[in-house]
Amino acid sequence: MRMRYRAILSDLERFRCLARDDIAAIHFRGNKAPIKATNEVMRRLRDRGEVELVTSSAPYVYSARPSPLRKDSQKVPHYLAIASVYREMLQISPPRIFQVEPKYEKGLPEPDIFTIWAGRAFWIEVQRNVFSQKVWLEKFQRYINFFRNGRWREESWQPKDKKVFPYIWILSASRVPVPDGLPFPVLQSRSVNELLSKKPDTA
Repeated sequence: MRMRYRAILSDLERFRCLARDDIAAIHFRGNKAPIKATNEVMRRLRDRGEVELVTSSAPYVYSARPSPLRKDSQKVPHYLAIASVYREMLQISPPRIFQVEPKYEKGLPEPDIFTIWAGRAFWIEVQRNVFSQKVWLEKFQRYINFFRNGRWREESWQPKDKKVFPYIWILSASRVPVPDGLPFPVLQSRSVNELLSKKPDTA
């Protein structure tokens, strides 16, 4: 199988699903006709039984086969929003690490993304919906628990000379109330580009 095919299938597994335009932006950036090239490759992968459609509305949304998502899954827009974050980062500089929904122990954070990008480590919360203050307090408590137990120091990506606790980065159209006295910085912006174009909200 061609390397590009393998790379696309790997990303479909990593992101759970990708829209056609995501695949074009990620894997055919240097192509003169990225949409046409994407359509041709995805048709071949469908014919081979390697991928399937999650949504049939144009442009198509694909997943690896068998799909981890139901056709009517409410998680599809969520995963596409995560892919959009990755696309924005790629336009600036490729992330060194980009993990979708990394798993930690029970009671610890459940971020949408862990990434090392632009020389810094981030846990990213991609918020499409408005959560109550109670929900956010519970989320922050999980990060506090992780900070206090110190197990983040054992992560494989940690530098040998100086252990770092990642920034908490909230990507949301509305401002999230952040409690005072957190032992780590919290960044807020509406997009990746906004974080770089001006000083973001920091708590």
